[in-house]
Amino acid sequence: MKDNACEGVFDDLEEMHEECGVFGVYDRDGGDVAGTIYYGLFALQHRGQESCGIAVSDTSGPMNNVSVSKGMGLVNEQFNARNLGELKGNIGVGHVRYSTAGASNSHNVQPLVLNYVKGTLMLAHNGNLVNALDIRKELAMTGAIFQTTIDTEVIAYLIARKRLVTRDAEHAVIEAMKELKGAYSLVISSPRKLIGARDPFGFRPLVIGKRDNTYMFASETCALDAVGAEFVRDVLPGEVVTITSDKIESDTSMCNDNHKKCIFEYIYFARPDSYIDGVSVYNSRIMAGKILAQMHPVEADIVAPVPDSGNAAAIGYSLESGIPYAMAFVKNSYVGRTFIKPKQSARESSVKIKLNALKEVVKGKRVVMVDDSIVRGTTSERIVRMLKNAGATEVHVRISSPPFLFPCYFGTDVPSCDQLIAHDHTVSEICKCIGADSLGYLDGERLNELIGGCRGYCDACFTGNYPVEPPKEDIRGEFDK
Repeated sequence: MKDNACEGVFDDLEEMHEECGVFGVYDRDGGDVAGTIYYGLFALQHRGQESCGIAVSDTSGPMNNVSVSKGMGLVNEQFNARNLGELKGNIGVGHVRYSTAGASNSHNVQPLVLNYVKGTLMLAHNGNLVNALDIRKELAMTGAIFQTTIDTEVIAYLIARKRLVTRDAEHAVIEAMKELKGAYSLVISSPRKLIGARDPFGFRPLVIGKRDNTYMFASETCALDAVGAEFVRDVLPGEVVTITSDKIESDTSMCNDNHKKCIFEYIYFARPDSYIDGVSVYNSRIMAGKILAQMHPVEADIVAPVPDSGNAAAIGYSLESGIPYAMAFVKNSYVGRTFIKPKQSARESSVKIKLNALKEVVKGKRVVMVDDSIVRGTTSERIVRMLKNAGATEVHVRISSPPFLFPCYFGTDVPSCDQLIAHDHTVSEICKCIGADSLGYLDGERLNELIGGCRGYCDACFTGNYPVEPPKEDIRGEFDK
């Protein structure tokens, strides 16, 4: 163990973030869709809280009649009755973003709208490409001028170029997919079509929904619930689905059986009321808690989650162990990602701004504290200390994922190895770092039990076994560095 390894090495808050959420709507009866997209994005806010946007057009109007509203901040900060009312159109796409590739600024806010000789493309993207830099350089050498630093623009330009030599937009998407490597769930609107596409590995989720004569694509089923739509089915890994005024078409030419769905969608990213590829996210987290209780039993008085990410796993631990479940923390629900953090020299803790321990619940108790992950270790140490300062006699930490050992290049902000406490510390060393009485992680060999025994998932952040060769340059920063 390194000297002073726990002091000042790891950054502030260690919350995990997923790059974004996408939502697309086509009202075949001609009704405006901006309001529906707004509520869909609201339900997907957990997937990205830095920026958001909506772009709509009218399928009965001219080819370039796109209306766009987007900006930094949360969905309810960007949109109001006035600007939603100005977004007239019966087809459109929406996006919420957290930056993992490209800077966090207004230039990189999605959806992207591209005007070209065939009309317009409105595009929203969830995921990260590993070959974005190579494609970007190739496009730039043939005259492309980039306005952003995100790989979504690379996808948009590539589709536009393929459209010039293909018979329709969906085949342009298919041809572009042949050159894309990495994670992408796309929602694209051409002047008369709404297209959903998912990479052949299926890293990120994408579902189809229906409400009367209105069809939708969404990152999660919870967004369909929010707008009163019924779940139709998941978009298959590698599938391109095209919705027009009178039909729905599917192209599966890019599909294969080598699926690598992100296991962390089930552990943390997705909302617990969502279903991903037929699996209940809530049940996955309950199972994770049960496995933790089987693998890492301990004598304790209460099981307490770190809200909200540890809630369901803590219930599973309680059910399996018989130790009572208790809410040991109060969470400040009004703190967004953009709140002003105190300077390092200040006494106020940014963790205590978000959480506070209930002394009446934990005083004199042996506590099993359940959370989804430990990244850098700083936040876990502060929460353990918070419990002990509130009177807990013992704090046993249980984590519903394996240790993070490697970065993610597919749309998750798992940082580089030197920022991961588990990369060069043993479990016992991490336990000492965070001040816990014991520490137990989920066994990576049992991850498949979270999704019904399926082995088609990506666990590269735990194992280093990447489904696609990682980029030689870290694409998760700005392209123009």
